[in-house]
Amino acid sequence: MKNCVIIQSGGPTAAINASLAGVIDQAKKMGYDRIYGAINGIAGVLRHHLIDLTEKLDEEDFLDKLMVTPAMYLGSCRNRMPDPIAEPAQYEQMFAFFREMNIVAFFGIGGNDSMDTVAKLSAYAAKTDSPVRVMGVPKTIDNDLMQIDHTPGFGSAAKYVAASMLEMAHDTMIYPVKSITIVEIMGRDAGWLTAATALARNTYSDAPQLIYLPEVPFSITECIEDTERLLRERNSVLIAISEGIRDKEGKYISASDSAVDKFGHQQLSGAGKALEHILGQALGVKIRSVELNIPQRCGTHLASQTDLLEARALGEHAVKLVEQGKTGLMASLERIDGENYQVAYCGVPVAEVANGVRSVPRDFINERGNDVNEKMLNYLKPLIVGEPKISYVDGLPQFLDVSHLVSSVTF
Repeated sequence: MKNCVIIQSGGPTAAINASLAGVIDQAKKMGYDRIYGAINGIAGVLRHHLIDLTEKLDEEDFLDKLMVTPAMYLGSCRNRMPDPIAEPAQYEQMFAFFREMNIVAFFGIGGNDSMDTVAKLSAYAAKTDSPVRVMGVPKTIDNDLMQIDHTPGFGSAAKYVAASMLEMAHDTMIYPVKSITIVEIMGRDAGWLTAATALARNTYSDAPQLIYLPEVPFSITECIEDTERLLRERNSVLIAISEGIRDKEGKYISASDSAVDKFGHQQLSGAGKALEHILGQALGVKIRSVELNIPQRCGTHLASQTDLLEARALGEHAVKLVEQGKTGLMASLERIDGENYQVAYCGVPVAEVANGVRSVPRDFINERGNDVNEKMLNYLKPLIVGEPKISYVDGLPQFLDVSHLVSSVTF
């Protein structure tokens, strides 16, 4: 028997299930007898909570529907695995289970922290001479993974954020009063998604007029000056900010001193509300803040077809790499220089990806640090192109049934 297991973990996106579809489809083509999915990530492997995805292929249009189903069909977790050398007990348990289930390949679909799990499993497999090949498949709306031009999930989130900003621009234009609207967008350490709001600009609207990313120290004084100047020229000002904006001392605009996740990341919230209070006191005009929050992650009704197709291709490429005898890699893509947008697929050492952060280059941001430039726009534009075909029932998108996640164990 030649079987494999797939996990999804970390935060959801509109495209991670497209990568899952790619792994399933290619694994079947490559002759895998059973393709298992672990419910709730690596926690599902530890608890032996698997479903047989091979059987799902008998269902009509399963892969097509999976492609456009948001979030994670297999569920997620935020478990941080211990050092495989210092604390091997969990790894011994998992690899014994792999032998029992005739699993020869492990695919982990996720972001920075998920690649940490993939790297640790790969290290243990190498240390113990295990025949199990371990492969990462990238995803994250933050677009902050190392060793890849852009990550699946980002293009769709960027499209959602830009479309939402354009709609808010129309909303704010209708009132002949001075007003400020602050839009807070996800991005703790990297401002790629906030930068995508610049795509909303067109021939009649330059909203957002100000964009602040975590890569440049945030100055409250300059923000007040910039906003006041704009209000002299126009009625409404839209400001896009990353949740992770911080001052020159590195202090977040709003963050709890004690709230951190299992990976040590500070849990941020309220940057928009904090800036609303600051600007409201300084400028005395109508002001409100909007936090896009969860909707920006999985807006499949505004997904990028380019994003979904690349996500699926990366899942397929991960299986091809394993079949070439490769392990300890993450499937990746490179942008090919040329007049037309093209990418090439490759593999990179997952250890070079795990726990790293790829920030927005400084030369993608204007000198004052309150906007992005043409380099950023040229980078972003191809990633949001195209709309997937989605079936609707009674006016709503038809997604796959995920009721198998409702009764899963809480970790």
